[in-house]
Amino acid sequence: MDEAIFLNSKDVFLDVVKAEDYIQLDRVSTIYQSLKDSIMKPLKMILLYGKPGTGKSMFLNKIHNDLSSSMEVYLYSTPILDDSEFFKTLANDLLGVKYQGSLNFTQFIKILNHNEASEIPIVLLDEAQLYSTSLMEKIRLLSDTRKVKFVITLHKTEKEDIIAKEHFQTRIWETIELKNATKIEQKIYIQKKLMKANCFDSANMFDSRIVNKIYKITDGNYRDTNKLLYALFEIYALYRKNDSFKVDYNRISTKIIEMSALHTGLIND
Repeated sequence: MDEAIFLNSKDVFLDVVKAEDYIQLDRVSTIYQSLKDSIMKPLKMILLYGKPGTGKSMFLNKIHNDLSSSMEVYLYSTPILDDSEFFKTLANDLLGVKYQGSLNFTQFIKILNHNEASEIPIVLLDEAQLYSTSLMEKIRLLSDTRKVKFVITLHKTEKEDIIAKEHFQTRIWETIELKNATKIEQKIYIQKKLMKANCFDSANMFDSRIVNKIYKITDGNYRDTNKLLYALFEIYALYRKNDSFKVDYNRISTKIIEMSALHTGLIND
């Protein structure tokens, strides 16, 4: 295989979130369909939670991509931390109202009541753990009006878990937890990502033994898997560029996996 194949394979694992990069796995697809079904039902709020790197942002991007042509769906990938800016953005996007000056929650509710949308808009809030407790409470109160549907993502943490707070527990219509991939899912994920980009030779380099090694390092975390394989194919491309004949280009080297894990900080010396 030449250098270009490894460079193309490296780009497959760039740390970016695009709906078209969604990889269909049975368990993940079942959860995704459940999320879509929940959005179609009367609800106040849906919580999508899990550890970092379990695919929460990808889910929101795919939902936005799939539904925005037929429904009023708005995705906020980057949290708007200032209360006034948050409500001014909602007023503009959901109601077409450009508000001058500062806008608080009470004023926004008045605007919402006066400029009711033709259909209930769906607001997708990513990284909601970054919002203040005060703003999250206002979002909860806004969801109680049933004039806006919210789907929010949160990191699952040991110390503090917002879903355990009583005022959310009683008002969230549904909670959906995302988890790391199993070994089998991780193998399918890697190979499908590569084959989707027509990197068939690279996909064939991953047998079960190699995936087991990758799984031990990443624990099936999608973000860590992407990080590791991006570095791995970068190393292969460098070896090929320098015409090294000490590397087997037909299967993944465990040594290069370890080099990649060290380079990315996934393992220590």
